[in-house]
Amino acid sequence: MKKSLLALVCLCVQFAFSQPDSLFIKPDAPQKEPNYIRPEWTQKNKATFDLNEVAFVNWNAGGSNSISGLVGIRSEANYKDKYFFWNNNISSRYGINKQQGKEVRKTDDLFEINSNIGYKPNEKSNWFYSARLNFKTQLANGYKYPNTDAPISRLMAPGYLFFGGGMEYGKDIEELSFYFSPITLKATFVLDEALANAGAFGVTPAVLDENGNVIIEGERSRKEVGILLTNSYKMQVAENITMVHQVNLYTDYINNFGNVDMDWKVDFDFKVNSFMRATFGSHLKYDDDIKTSVPSEIEGEFDEAGAKIQWKQFLGIGFAVDF
Repeated sequence: MKKSLLALVCLCVQFAFSQPDSLFIKPDAPQKEPNYIRPEWTQKNKATFDLNEVAFVNWNAGGSNSISGLVGIRSEANYKDKYFFWNNNISSRYGINKQQGKEVRKTDDLFEINSNIGYKPNEKSNWFYSARLNFKTQLANGYKYPNTDAPISRLMAPGYLFFGGGMEYGKDIEELSFYFSPITLKATFVLDEALANAGAFGVTPAVLDENGNVIIEGERSRKEVGILLTNSYKMQVAENITMVHQVNLYTDYINNFGNVDMDWKVDFDFKVNSFMRATFGSHLKYDDDIKTSVPSEIEGEFDEAGAKIQWKQFLGIGFAVDF
């Protein structure tokens, strides 16, 4: 019996040592983590306030006291796993300026929604099948100061909607992105009757009789289908300086193909501490549908001129709060 038991033990030991190491798990050996991105939702909220102020007392070079403020809020909700990403954000900004002896004037006004979804068939690929939606408008009336009797823009006059699909490249889509859409719908909304009748922002104007009475009202929307190219890049310039670059290029297939509308923003964020910051931004736009006007030979009347490059620059000091 003992010989039989010893023979059985020897046989078991021999069988055990003859098996591959993969059948055994060594308790002290570190286990390799699986190579995948854990599906997750992330949410970010930020409120900002920037202030500029200039005051003069017996200043012999002259000058006008002024104060400017800009309030902004932005909320993000993003999803990511090893094949999909879905980035969503909504933001709003409003700025005013008060100069000595002048009325309060608007300096910035924006309400914007973005949604971007992408899918890559291969886990190691940096190319995504992507679809994008962008909607933007303003909140308050805009004027050609000092004339505050006739608004030149209102809520949803204009309003812009972009929606399309294509391909997007980005190793880290939040830091660097190149997007190409061969089919993108651009819709322009002008829901104010007076501005629509005037043909503002590229919509078809009203038809008038010889006395200037409206026969057929102007259209409230304009639809286009074209090509959209975008590029965004975020980089750390220095320890406390971040730069964000965004450019959108769009051309319509039917109406003047090859004429490119451009929207280019470059923003620098200088972080002083957890709350204080300084910002410097440049915003360049060109839209062939937005025409300018020049005074005509008849006093009080204007003739339509061509589209021109629009540029806005901003420098401010304030604070930001994440919540």
